[in-house]
Amino acid sequence: MPMLNASTPFHPAAFLLVGIPGLEATQFWIAFPFCIMYVIAMVGNVIVSFIIKTEPSLHEPMYLFLAMLAITDLVLSTSTVPKMLSVFWLDSREIGFHACLAQMFFIHTFSSVESGVLMAMALDHYVAIRYPLRHSRILSIPMTKTVGSLVLTRGVLLVSPFSILTSRLPFCGHRLISHSYCEHMAVVKLACGDVTANVVYGLVSAFVVVGFDVLVISVSYAMILQTVMRLPSTEARLKAISTCASHTSILLAFYIPALFTFLTHRFAHHIPHHVHIMVANLYLLVPPMLNPIVYGVRTKEIRDRVNRLFHPKGV
Repeated sequence: MPMLNASTPFHPAAFLLVGIPGLEATQFWIAFPFCIMYVIAMVGNVIVSFIIKTEPSLHEPMYLFLAMLAITDLVLSTSTVPKMLSVFWLDSREIGFHACLAQMFFIHTFSSVESGVLMAMALDHYVAIRYPLRHSRILSIPMTKTVGSLVLTRGVLLVSPFSILTSRLPFCGHRLISHSYCEHMAVVKLACGDVTANVVYGLVSAFVVVGFDVLVISVSYAMILQTVMRLPSTEARLKAISTCASHTSILLAFYIPALFTFLTHRFAHHIPHHVHIMVANLYLLVPPMLNPIVYGVRTKEIRDRVNRLFHPKGV
């Protein structure tokens, strides 16, 4: 383990990432399925983004939100997984202090952005089912871009204080992060000063973002189901319910690990640490892997263009 010199009396020049505490001996092998999930996420989201960008007929709100989701997943997973794999495979545990703060910023900003995009997609589904003839007027392309900009701005403004507050904490030589990446509370726990501001702000911002988004999503899907049940055709009802079920699976894959990780850090200290970190790692891998698969397979327009991309006519 290399010696780490402090750049200031309060800030270490670098931190050391443990990886998965308690599973250091096996994390080399754990990295293989993680790597496979990361590759699937990268390939899937790049293909979805490319198809939506290059196909003018897909420049509609639903597909633009899907492209935003794909780009968000690419940033979220790429900001953490390559370093995580280097810890697991190469024992490259060192991460610079400012690089750690940057990673923290990207993780929490784009987690917030993903939550906001999922909320926007739920609203889009509601408008499309409830007001199909007015959908293009209610959610126009400029409005869709505005919603995306607001979601990104919200993430940046809410998360920036995390990095600022953390950069002002004294660490007094504590450098070993019991995590696979620079998650906010994992870093804050190393501080030897008063961390009340970090803890309170983290709680408030998380409940504001997740609470608001989950509330809007829940109301949207409740109204969607109410509308679907009034459809005269049984086939139409089953198709709409099937679509809602696939979207719900995406929401559960994102929010359940996120809430588990968030609450475990603060309240459920009896949960084994390696379980907590494994769930936190999967939180950055499973949703980015599932999103292009679920939305790509279930969306006929994207599925047809993927087939044409890999099976062009005349070949």
